[in-house]
Amino acid sequence: MAVLGIVAKLRVPYAHTSLEFMRMRYGAYVHWLFILLNLVNNVFGCGSMILAGAQLITGMTGMHVVAACILLPAGVVLYTAVGGLKATFITDFLHTTIALILLMYFALAVLSSEHIGGISGLYDKVKARDVYIEGNYMGSLLTMKSKSTILFGLVLKFGNLALVLMDTAFWQKSFASEVQSTVPAYDIVSVVIIAIPWSAGTVIGLAARAIENTPVWYTYPTVLTTTQVNSGLVMPYVLMSLLGKGATTGLLVLIFMAITSTVSSSVIAVSSIISLDWYRTYINPHASDRRTLQVSHWGVVFHGCFMAGFAIMLEYAGATNNFSTYFRPIIACPGIIPLILTLLWSRQTKLAATLAPILGLMSGLATWLACTWYWSGAINITTLQDQLPGLYGAIVSFFSPAVYSVVISLIYPSRFDWREFLRIELIEDKSQPNSSLASRLTSSEAVDKIAFNPSEGATDSEKIGPYETTSPASAKSSTPAEDWPKANYQKTDLDDVVHPFGEETIIHIKKWLRIASIYFVFNVLVTVVLWPIPLYRDYIFEKRFFRGWVTVSIIWQWFAFFTVVVYPIYDGRHAIATATRGIMGEWRR
Repeated sequence: MAVLGIVAKLRVPYAHTSLEFMRMRYGAYVHWLFILLNLVNNVFGCGSMILAGAQLITGMTGMHVVAACILLPAGVVLYTAVGGLKATFITDFLHTTIALILLMYFALAVLSSEHIGGISGLYDKVKARDVYIEGNYMGSLLTMKSKSTILFGLVLKFGNLALVLMDTAFWQKSFASEVQSTVPAYDIVSVVIIAIPWSAGTVIGLAARAIENTPVWYTYPTVLTTTQVNSGLVMPYVLMSLLGKGATTGLLVLIFMAITSTVSSSVIAVSSIISLDWYRTYINPHASDRRTLQVSHWGVVFHGCFMAGFAIMLEYAGATNNFSTYFRPIIACPGIIPLILTLLWSRQTKLAATLAPILGLMSGLATWLACTWYWSGAINITTLQDQLPGLYGAIVSFFSPAVYSVVISLIYPSRFDWREFLRIELIEDKSQPNSSLASRLTSSEAVDKIAFNPSEGATDSEKIGPYETTSPASAKSSTPAEDWPKANYQKTDLDDVVHPFGEETIIHIKKWLRIASIYFVFNVLVTVVLWPIPLYRDYIFEKRFFRGWVTVSIIWQWFAFFTVVVYPIYDGRHAIATATRGIMGEWRR
């Protein structure tokens, strides 16, 4: 996303959603297809989160699951409808801050509990458990050689990739962010996000195994069922057993923080699709910016109500978060590679962009259902949660569209002129200034042609340029945002199209693209190859290694806290000071 975000920053500087540049390049049919794929991804991702939170709340408090499904998105709808994308930035920060503090507290509190006895005590208690895990090396809980873990991890990789790239909210945040913030933001979060599953999964997951057969267990002598595990009740039961029922209050806050952030991003994404990709595109192309924003607000309300109903439907259909984990990659992955190629490959044709996702989806579903029938002998809500069929379906859904797209594009070739993307107009909320648009240029200055080439051997048609830009000096005479002649791009010949960024900005973006590309390769090599693969061997953690493993996971949590909570405050200290002075001055007046 860091690489794609910075490329989109240059090639489609005024885009609002990823669907918008799909329509600009391929037309209405592809546009509608990717609207459907994005909506399906958002609906299942958001719906499964609401359902998981509702089931957790029901398991901890006894509240009816329907009431929980309705109340969880209710507050999100209110503040998102009023605050829009700005509200999601602020609430994401606040929610992440609270959630990280609670996670750090839970991990340390569980380890320091007298029933656990620290890291060494946890190791000894897990080691003493007479549990045999099928597929693990020697059936141990303390090994990284676990077949089921690898299968689940791969499915989760595909699902999370779809959850990001096929969610317009992530693209919106790229478009809305400053150039120098886009790449560092995604790259940093790719590192710190590991802290959440690593520490919580190790400490709380193993703590559950250590105490579930002892009198301290909350429901002793009854242990967790598979359905309860799939519904996410491991953490609540561990906290209630070790820290008392008071800890559930903090966990409820944690659940609310996590789910509301997800729901907020989802409703923003879907409301943007409704307002920009549906209403302003097909219903009222001449709608004013104010009217478009009003429709967006109504879209927030509609999506929030729909998601509450959808989560209730999943509950009564017997679906769990585990089912959504295996199902979502199959239906969301087919659009990923065609979407990526839209920004990176000028030869992908309209026919390829139309057929590749459809054929990929059909291939993935066929693989999933056929493998489920072959290995289980039946197709139902239970057998569809088997790991191998889900993994094979996700792999086919993800990779087959690449084959379909390349083959179709080579059979019926054509080329796309990247300058077409510059015809996309900017929509502004003129009630608020936006510093990220300060580099907008006037058409009265002399222009320089700058060719931007992300790879050494690319041909001219594969370059992002040539774009026409004004000289750096022209930025000083930029017109105000409300005076920018947005409609001119729709009538201007391509040879006369002016790129809105200056030469210095384009050079700056090229630098960040190199950084993002190098970091992407480095990140994959470390987190997918160099770190986990050497541990996938005939080895059971020794106590010394286990102590180091848990200690580093806790340190990583603190690193995440300082990175995503403390540093942004320092980085934005001048803007915070300016806002504070303005508020205090207004209050005194």
